[in-house]
Amino acid sequence: MKFFLDSALIDEIAHALEMWDIDGVTTNPRHVSVAGKPFLTTIREIAGLFKGTDKAISVEVNPHHDEPHAMVAEGETLAEISPNFVIKLPATEAGFKAITLLKEKGIRSNLTLVFSAGQALQAMRMGAYFVSPFIGWKESNAEDVGRFVRDTVTIRDNYGFSTEIIVAAVRNGRQIVDAAVAGADIVTAGFAVYQDLFDHPYTAVGLGKFASFWDQTPYE
Repeated sequence: MKFFLDSALIDEIAHALEMWDIDGVTTNPRHVSVAGKPFLTTIREIAGLFKGTDKAISVEVNPHHDEPHAMVAEGETLAEISPNFVIKLPATEAGFKAITLLKEKGIRSNLTLVFSAGQALQAMRMGAYFVSPFIGWKESNAEDVGRFVRDTVTIRDNYGFSTEIIVAAVRNGRQIVDAAVAGADIVTAGFAVYQDLFDHPYTAVGLGKFASFWDQTPYE
């Protein structure tokens, strides 16, 4: 499974690349707003961190667009900035159409805000490079996110679609493990979620015990 960082903060992304060998990044308008810089400035800085790699950076078109050709026009502009960019499109009728139009131009897309396996299926049919089922919001609404991810993976595998599945809106380590067990290709989560995943209190307890024994033992 690949780990993507869901962030637009340069310091977080740089740390994740150096220390965790993160496989890619997903951004959205909220993340860019938190970064506190203009949109194009932010995504260009992120692109600079990934220069010379084949790691994907998902960047989102203007969410006000409700017409596919407007999405495609902006997607072309964004794709020219970096070969790492994958264009995020919403799971709307216009977004689905824009997938195909971008693919015809050799531009990869990530269909985002997916909340049903049916939406994921249509994204795959239209040629999406990535599809992003959102699970955190659904789980908060007491929906069965485990089945949602499994159904999406099964549909993809049943028909041999090439689309990679990014489980998104992940809130905790358990959801990451569940997504891996379900066979998703990628998970994208925030910086703190990964920190919690990589840590365990028993590791610290055990390390303390080992250090104590180490200190009691001559080295030579």
